[in-house]
Amino acid sequence: MSMETRLLLAFLLMGLVLFGTQYFYKPPPAAKPPAKTQGSPAQTNTAPDAPPVRKTPAPEVTEGAEVPGQIHADREETLAIDTDYYHVEFSNKGAVVRSWILKAYKDHNGKPLELVNPQALERAPAPFSLAFRNAPANDPNSGLFMVKRAGNEVEFEYSDGRMRVKKSFAFQQKSYLVAVRSEVTENGALAPHTLEWRGGFGDQSISNAASTEHAVYYDQSNSKLYEKDAKEAKNGPVSFSGQFSFAGIEDQFFAGVFLPEKPGPMEITVYSDAAPAAGGGDQPRVGAAVGGDGVNAFSLFVGPKDTDLLGRVDKKLESLIDWGWFEIIAKPLFLVMNWTADHWIHNWGWTIILVTVVITMALFPLRISSMKSARKMQRLQPQIKAINEKYKNVKLNDPRKQEQNEELMALYKREGVNPVGGCLPMLIQLPFLYAFYRVLAVSISLRGAGWLWVHDLSQPETLPIRMLPVILIITQFLTQKMTPAPGVDPSQQKMMMFMPLVLGYMFYFLPSGLVLYYLTSNLVGILQQWMLNRGATPAPAAVDAKPAAKRKK
Repeated sequence: MSMETRLLLAFLLMGLVLFGTQYFYKPPPAAKPPAKTQGSPAQTNTAPDAPPVRKTPAPEVTEGAEVPGQIHADREETLAIDTDYYHVEFSNKGAVVRSWILKAYKDHNGKPLELVNPQALERAPAPFSLAFRNAPANDPNSGLFMVKRAGNEVEFEYSDGRMRVKKSFAFQQKSYLVAVRSEVTENGALAPHTLEWRGGFGDQSISNAASTEHAVYYDQSNSKLYEKDAKEAKNGPVSFSGQFSFAGIEDQFFAGVFLPEKPGPMEITVYSDAAPAAGGGDQPRVGAAVGGDGVNAFSLFVGPKDTDLLGRVDKKLESLIDWGWFEIIAKPLFLVMNWTADHWIHNWGWTIILVTVVITMALFPLRISSMKSARKMQRLQPQIKAINEKYKNVKLNDPRKQEQNEELMALYKREGVNPVGGCLPMLIQLPFLYAFYRVLAVSISLRGAGWLWVHDLSQPETLPIRMLPVILIITQFLTQKMTPAPGVDPSQQKMMMFMPLVLGYMFYFLPSGLVLYYLTSNLVGILQQWMLNRGATPAPAAVDAKPAAKRKK
């Protein structure tokens, strides 16, 4: 197998790894119960702040007792909660959230990161709307709730004379956890319900934001995280229930998940909501509703998918970070890079370069072995050509084809040549390439990390002409020119010169941090190849073109 053929095989494998995993690496679907939950109607915009509201006095509700009189506000109002991490805006109409901003993060337009999709608020229920298995006669999501606030704690209450609803949110000043509680009674009996987050979640400024969003739940019965996108509910809402450690919604770098305060059955319903897309028209956006009891009590995590942070809240939350097939490489790679960036270099671009240099130097012995194998193959080319000429008219299904293979293998064995030895460095590099790809795809630390002219290493470059892929193409041409190509037909060599262009096109749309990794690997490889070529002696020319088996002693 020639070096060009091996290079072509490596490129095909890289493409398969980088682009094929999204189709093949999918969690197994969970069983679907027959029950489906219907969503509540869309919410309306809030009005400006209003004077204090009044409450009709009423005794506490006990099971079986008569429902008290009406409890409601006179006007619609909004209120804001500010902590070190959040700016959250509530509306008392439905007791819902209209805005949830993470103060420590910016979107790709440089604005404060808004987790609520504003484009969906007119189409889908606002976050923390109520959903019921059986729609009530009067929808409490359109009711004006009475508000009580004490510092960073807020309580909403509403009653129409039959149904009584309470919601409470307790924020901490320096925490991504919020205590959330909801209680619904109808005619004095508890009414099962769920709390919704609909119309998408997370950073809406990135390209194709919908593709990064999922409803998620962690099933304790098989210790597995399940991800569901909007396609799951294309024919209507779909519910899942079981012993879940948490359930909620996520995007690429952030999550909003509910952790039950007490063990027990939990329900999540997945929705597909049509919301306006950036390029015009509507686009399906995933939604989730969590709960299932008459009284739901949760610790709500809304924040970044940071490994250390998630582990401190609940070890099972670390499963939200998908390291992919090669987790055994990707996670240690991230930990090394994270420590290097935090304690030494303080820049993720230079960290990628340094770690790549270390990895490439560690693989240098394999490159030496590959070159030795290539030179041995170069020396054997006349004998290989003679064997191939002997069987050139033999078809693949002819029994004599097996004789040809046996003669070739006997030659390789006698000369101590491994015909696929030159592929080993390329094959070893593939897991590292995929590991870098996963680190860039899931690491919140790399989101927004810049390097020289690159603004975000987790995304493609923003320049009109992306420079890193262009430089990569040049280095790949140089690598092919310097690498020995024993016995390759000139026409085949010309064809293989197109491979750097194919590689450059493939990397043109990938995260710039991944391009930087491969470019650095190429540059170090060019230096290594120059050293090997300079120190190596030319392969001796063969004088006998006949098969070794027919040489005369």
